[in-house]
Amino acid sequence: MMQHVHLVPEEDEEDLYTGYNDYNPTYDTEDLENDAAFQQAVRTSHGRRPPVTGKIPSTGTARPLGTGFGARLTLSSSLGRPVTGTVQDGVARPLTAVRAAGYTKVGFRGSVFDPLGQSRGPAPPLETKSEDTPEEKIRQLEKKVNELVEESCISNSRGDLKLALEKAKEAGRTERVLVRQREQMTSPENINLDLTYSVLFNLASQYSANDMHAEALNTYQVIVKNKMFSNAGRLKVNMANIYLKQGNYSKAIKFYRMALDQIPSAYNEMRIKIMQNIGVAFVKTGQYSDAINSFEHIMSESPNVKAGFNLILCYYAIGDREKMKKAFQKLINVPLGLDDDDKYISSNDDPHTNLVIEAIKNDNLRQMECDRKALAEKYIMTAAKLIAPAIDTSFAVGYDWCVEVVKSSQYVELANDLEINKAITYLRQKDFNQAVETLKMFEKKDSRVKSAAATNLSFLYFLENEYTQADNYADLAVASDRYNPSALTNKGNTVFSSGDYEKAAEFFKEALRNDSSCTEALYNVGLTYKKLGRLEEALDCFLKLHAILRNNAQVLYQLASLYEMLEDPNQAIEWLMQLISVVPTDSHALAKLGEMYDNEGDKSQAFQYYYESYRHFPSNIEVIEWLGAYYIDTQFCEKAIQYFERAALIQPTQVKWQLMVASCYRRSGNYQKALDTYKEIHRKFPDNVECLRFLVRLCTDIGLKEVQEYATKLKKAEKMKEIREQRVKSGRDGSGRSRREGSASSDSGQSSITSSKGDRLSAKLRSLPGTNEPYETSSKKEIDASYVDPLGPQMERPKTAAKKRVEDDDFADEELGDDLLPD
Repeated sequence: MMQHVHLVPEEDEEDLYTGYNDYNPTYDTEDLENDAAFQQAVRTSHGRRPPVTGKIPSTGTARPLGTGFGARLTLSSSLGRPVTGTVQDGVARPLTAVRAAGYTKVGFRGSVFDPLGQSRGPAPPLETKSEDTPEEKIRQLEKKVNELVEESCISNSRGDLKLALEKAKEAGRTERVLVRQREQMTSPENINLDLTYSVLFNLASQYSANDMHAEALNTYQVIVKNKMFSNAGRLKVNMANIYLKQGNYSKAIKFYRMALDQIPSAYNEMRIKIMQNIGVAFVKTGQYSDAINSFEHIMSESPNVKAGFNLILCYYAIGDREKMKKAFQKLINVPLGLDDDDKYISSNDDPHTNLVIEAIKNDNLRQMECDRKALAEKYIMTAAKLIAPAIDTSFAVGYDWCVEVVKSSQYVELANDLEINKAITYLRQKDFNQAVETLKMFEKKDSRVKSAAATNLSFLYFLENEYTQADNYADLAVASDRYNPSALTNKGNTVFSSGDYEKAAEFFKEALRNDSSCTEALYNVGLTYKKLGRLEEALDCFLKLHAILRNNAQVLYQLASLYEMLEDPNQAIEWLMQLISVVPTDSHALAKLGEMYDNEGDKSQAFQYYYESYRHFPSNIEVIEWLGAYYIDTQFCEKAIQYFERAALIQPTQVKWQLMVASCYRRSGNYQKALDTYKEIHRKFPDNVECLRFLVRLCTDIGLKEVQEYATKLKKAEKMKEIREQRVKSGRDGSGRSRREGSASSDSGQSSITSSKGDRLSAKLRSLPGTNEPYETSSKKEIDASYVDPLGPQMERPKTAAKKRVEDDDFADEELGDDLLPD
């Protein structure tokens, strides 16, 4: 142990720098390339941190921390002393100079150099702050309030107004709890006013969005009256907006003016908007002079198209022609602040420049510019159409003045549109010639305007059934602009009217290829396919059209008609049900639905819809006929009388309706009323054989003296009928025309009566004799002298009224119920 201890000589005791210049061969790096042990260490451990628990080979001592050149060997001092930290014979050299670096003076075999204390494991977790402290509770409440306000705003932006209001209310409640806790802990000066303001403002906004105007006004009033909120007076604009929405225009004007007084002049744009709202409120109250003052101020300070248009409306309301002209000129000259379209045109072949131009051609800024320009053009067109008839004695002169003003402005393209509107105004005034002349002026204009004018001319001629002219102008419109869907649709219409349905369908499909939203072309191609019998393709077209035009009555009816033609009555009924939900008073749709149920055998449902159709339009003969037949079929002849009487009013020259009324009276047992009715019929139609035969029968049954008179008239009428029949027969034989054969039960030449009974009562009514032509006493047509009872055939009886009948005819015999009407 002592062999490593070197005692310093006494003569050198006071030399503190002894040994510093001694040479230590360990640090000699010149011969390292030839050192095999060092090179082996570099090849095996270079760049790798040796494990802290490794041992030096062939020793039991702990391996020190490695360096970048490999394992560090135990070095000796310049005087042969052990290096600090070296363990020899189980005892470490005392650590004296580097105690603060984390070394310990007590060493043991196998100890590890760990100055950072990594062997002790991970550090214990940080102590969590207690949430029970008042400051932490307040902080959490503030965070929750902010989150609720944000959720309320997000819900409002998504359209969920109810949820937004609930979140706003919850934020208000939480914020009040927060304020109470702050007041308990600190002074009132430490209350977060910004948070309170945001909560109240959001709550008022959500109340207003949910149309809870009273609550919104109260909340705004709380904010405005609180002097601690800076600039809260500006919220009077919001209150004025609510009053304007409620229709309380005087209060709205008052609050607008109060807000205007509190906004500094530096905020000119906001002041202009408030002035515009004041002007609108004055217009609502009819105070046009005050509104004019507001709009004139805006047009002098910061003109815009909306204020200019409102100014024109005010001058139009008071009828000031000159001021209308000046206001229109001001509107035309309003600067839009838009750049020229030349910047979107490439001036060279630079690919980078072309790429940039393509990128900005349809970006959001470009779309905003287009929207602003379209809005200005809309206001100018509307103003021109409004003031043109009012600024001069005739609207044509007024339109010409407007066109000249527009031509001298930046809106040159609108001049042609105004000319076309002039022609449309002529159409509304039923002055078709002037409209045509105005539209013909565009034949030499540019292609777009020429196509629009020719399209209108084609449609005008088509409506007037001048298909040749319509076809010519349709060709001109298509030649001017092949991509004009309206022109192609008109061309298809003219071809359709000529009967070339396949070619018409091609034009309609071409219009759809140019503009898939052209509903007129889609509707027409569906009708064309229906005409061609291609029902499935027609159905596909109308289903597409239904997806575009929801609840369109015409589309729904076509779908029902197609399903009926496809023999799918259930689908047809379903579409008709949708149709009457859209147009519940359409009598034709109701009658069609009744007909569908009648075909299906559901008489009760059919009666319901026929009755609804009759209630909305009581002049439809087919509906009246069905209802009367329905009541006869159900043995309620008294109720059928009112329908046949109405039919007799609608068609007074048709004798069958009056005969039906008399037959219903007879069938219900009211013979006297039936006799009076027959007499009235005989007075109007003295040559009617059926009426005379009923009169003879009734007078015979009742025992009246007039029976002989009516019998004589009947014989005379029958003889006249035979003479006419012979004349007709001889005339037909002479001309070689075939004569229709009469039925065994009826010699009427107008209709035949079959022996089998039909399923529908309306068919029975239509088969009555003498129902196809109106009855005229001066008619040269043959008179039907056959006897047919409208309510069914009676038992045979002699052809004379003088002879006593063998068997009485019971009019109330219920066995005749199956043959109430002739087949």
